[in-house]
This record gives sequence, C-alpha cells and structure tokens, in this order.
Amino acid sequence: MLSVALVAVGMTAGVGLQRLDVSPTLLLPRLTRSVTVVRPSPNVVTAIRELSRLESAEYHLERVMDVKDVQTHAFGLLSAEDSLLLVVAGDVVAGVDLSELDAAAVQVDSATKQVTVELPPARVLSARLDSGKTYVHSRRTDLLAKHSTSLESEARARAEKELTAAATEAGILDKASKNASRTVEDLLRALGFSKVQVSVRVS
Repeated sequence: MLSVALVAVGMTAGVGLQRLDVSPTLLLPRLTRSVTVVRPSPNVVTAIRELSRLESAEYHLERVMDVKDVQTHAFGLLSAEDSLLLVVAGDVVAGVDLSELDAAAVQVDSATKQVTVELPPARVLSARLDSGKTYVHSRRTDLLAKHSTSLESEARARAEKELTAAATEAGILDKASKNASRTVEDLLRALGFSKVQVSVRVS
C-alpha cells in the first residue's frame, strides 16, 4: 500500500512539474515587440494628387484680328494682299498640375495636426476658341494676290496664342495660384489638419 501511495505521489508530482515547466514561460516578458510607424506624408500627397489637373481660373476673351498675307511681285516692285478680319472669342483656363507634386513638397506634423504644402507653379492649361462666336467678318484678296486657303486656319492658331498672352498679361496665373491654394487648403482641413499652410512655387 505504501509503494502504491509513493507511485501516486510521484505521478502527481510529475504532473505538477510539467505544469511548472510550462507556466513560467507564459509569465516572462516578450524579448521582442513590433511597433507600427505611420508616415502620413505619402497619404496626404496621394489625396492631393487625386485632384489631378486643378483648373482654378478661367478667362473669357474677345477681340478682332486683322490678318494679312502680303505677297510681292515683279522682283518686289509690286505688292498685293490676301487679308481677312477675324472676330475671335475664346476661353483660357489656368491651374496647377498636381500630378507633379512630390513628397518633398509636403511636410506633416501629426502631433500638432500641422501640414505645409508647396504646390507646383500655376500655368495655362488650355486655350480654346468658341467656334460658335469666332468667325470671319470680311475677306479681301487683291487682284494680283493669290487666295490662301490656309489663311483662316493660321489666323485661328495665332488667335489661341494671342488669347493666352492676353490672359497671362491680365493676371490669370496669379488668380489661378490663389484659387488652387484655397482649394487644397480646404481639402487638407477636411482631412483633419487644423494648421494648414499652402503656397505655390514660382516658375
């Protein structure tokens, strides 16, 4: 009976030792741990880039263009003109191409919820003639002049360039910069930033 009791005690002790061998490891602190680091700048850059080409200013312009093709004959002794008077109306659109924005242009402080962004420079994105309001008012070809079939298309191409120059002179790029800054600032505040500073790089 005594030997049976000792065997039972030994089996019980063995079970206890097995449990003691396992449980201390569960109480030891982990020797390694992982920390997730969040870098918000790329996320902010992606959110701004989703605006793509931000058209932030549009000017409507009208003007009259006198286009002439001066032709000479008889070794320059005689001259003749093929000319037209073109009434021009069109729209010039300016803005910022946000696909050019890189991570270096965005500085984010998550602790203070502050963000600083420098946008790419504003530029003219398109100049379009209004075909419904652009027309040839008059056309005149002198007797000795050759009628040019491409004169009107050349005049329209020049008109787009002149509208772009006129809009730039009238300050469309400055207006586009201010409007783009305001739009991006509103976006960043909607993302949760309380301190926002947006500027536009000068080209």
